[in-house]
Amino acid sequence: GGDSGIGRAVAIAYAREGADVAIGYLPEEESDAASVIALIQAEGRKAVAIPGDIRVESFCDTLVEKAVAELGGLDILVNNAGRQQYCESIDDLTTADFDATFKTNVYAPFWITKAALRHLQEGAVIINTTSVQAFKPSAILVDYAQTKACLAVFTKALAKQLGPKGIRVNAVAPGPYWTVLQPSGGQPQEKVKHFGESTPLGRPGQPVEIAPLYVTLASDECSYTSGQVWCSDGGDGVI
Repeated sequence: GGDSGIGRAVAIAYAREGADVAIGYLPEEESDAASVIALIQAEGRKAVAIPGDIRVESFCDTLVEKAVAELGGLDILVNNAGRQQYCESIDDLTTADFDATFKTNVYAPFWITKAALRHLQEGAVIINTTSVQAFKPSAILVDYAQTKACLAVFTKALAKQLGPKGIRVNAVAPGPYWTVLQPSGGQPQEKVKHFGESTPLGRPGQPVEIAPLYVTLASDECSYTSGQVWCSDGGDGVI
């Protein structure tokens, strides 16, 4: 999920701090991925783009193995790709849509993390993107909110499991951030027009404003931080 939105900003932020970066992306988003790769390379870092669908378990394995082969190892894993499509009533929420959201937001991070653990050493970091929806769900995001709650608990449980191995696990919980998820079916168009206005800061956040949290959580300065969900929501203080 590094070709647009928060994932794009995070990938570039890591490159600016000296990291070589591999991103996964859907094949139809080739042009977006190419622009991120160019920006990472402009920072003098190695950049790898791996196309595929993370709703397929075999690709999640391939994604990790290709990243490791190209980068020469793996130190930081960010599970960021997400699917959000609003639905006014549970009566209209199809099993296919429900399944697609869970496969993208819950199954994929599980599969990718499991594959990555073969390569992560002591000192490695896993960061999951959850959401304020996990704690303050919207009525029209029943499936999405569930998946983000899953990721918050996944983070806390996995941190306990991997702590003895010296691997830290944390999550970032964005509030109303302006990304392509919102105008492409994540919210009704009328809500998109006023997205983020109800926050104390009176506006939505921009991806570049949350990327530093991912960098900080991966740094040695946060070496005692694990099992945490760090929120950035414009002042609402949901978490």
